[in-house]
Amino acid sequence: MSTKNTRVLVLVCSTRPGALGPLVGTWLIETITHRAEELGVELVPLALGDLDLPFLDEEEHPSSGVYRQEHTRRWSAIADAADGFIVVTPEYNYGMPATLKNALDYLGREWAWKPIGFVSYGNTSAGTRSVQHAKQVVTTLRLVPLGATVAIRISDATEQGRVRPNAALAGAAVGVLDELVRVAHALRPMRERDRAGTLPVPLPGSYVRRLVPGDAPEVTVLQRCCWVDEALANDTLAIPALHESVDEVREWLADWHATGLWRDGRLLGMVRARRIDTDWHVGRLAVVPDLRGHGLGRWLLHIAESAAEQMCRRIVLTTGSASRRNIGLYESEGYRSLSHAGADGTMCLTKDTEATSSSGPMGRPALSGSYPA
Repeated sequence: MSTKNTRVLVLVCSTRPGALGPLVGTWLIETITHRAEELGVELVPLALGDLDLPFLDEEEHPSSGVYRQEHTRRWSAIADAADGFIVVTPEYNYGMPATLKNALDYLGREWAWKPIGFVSYGNTSAGTRSVQHAKQVVTTLRLVPLGATVAIRISDATEQGRVRPNAALAGAAVGVLDELVRVAHALRPMRERDRAGTLPVPLPGSYVRRLVPGDAPEVTVLQRCCWVDEALANDTLAIPALHESVDEVREWLADWHATGLWRDGRLLGMVRARRIDTDWHVGRLAVVPDLRGHGLGRWLLHIAESAAEQMCRRIVLTTGSASRRNIGLYESEGYRSLSHAGADGTMCLTKDTEATSSSGPMGRPALSGSYPA
């Protein structure tokens, strides 16, 4: 399971004055908060009426992502930041409220590959026909509806405008959250791949994106996996990458430009770089052992080189003086040794930025500016 926290938007859909929806939403939040804390989930309650969305008034199709109205941009930002949704909805005439349908219709890519659960309420059917109606719509938007639901029959489950304490309903609510978190983690690679941009990648199904402090656990595992060979080749365990804690990795991820190559949620390789004076320092180039020899290290090196800031005059990197495989790669890319092995058993290699190939990874145009998001 992913180590990243999950943000869940709890959307109360009824906008009718005096509706039961806000009370059901309050009951839901109170019921699942403890479990959310255990799972590392951030619950974000939102009343749909507070968005003040008129009937869809955008000229462009939602799939374009071109939003001219401020209320659309605000709704887009809220939905985009969520990893999953729990919808609290009544049933109106065998269907979902028009306000919910309208809110769904406003957006496109913000919904893709995110789970959505339902807490319904009503009389005869406890709102279940509203959920069935909504599921037909959300699947078209590439939302993934959960099997777990909560259905509240108003006459049986409420008293004086409140949801009565009910172990079965509470258990069902926690079950919705548990399933939503599992599905949100499983779908995370799909969401990341969709948002990773169009940079050509060296392996089918992989994608590249900027590494952030939240990736520290995955980066820590990759480092310890990859630098064992470095330690054996140089007969030393005094290698920072082998000993850094997750917190220490998180700290440098905030300061360096670091890029990771991912596939199906697995971090396959990484590289980091930053400017020091007029030098562009590249380091922590790593590829998982089972995929070495496929050109991934060279590709990642090109990624780091192509992001060098304009004022930089040379690219600098360091490796173990006995790391023949690494040195061979760097020399084949035009690097030359700046010094003999130092007291710490490492050697520094450099090349002028003018010597960097004008072609980027896989022979395509080089990137400029910052790393791909």
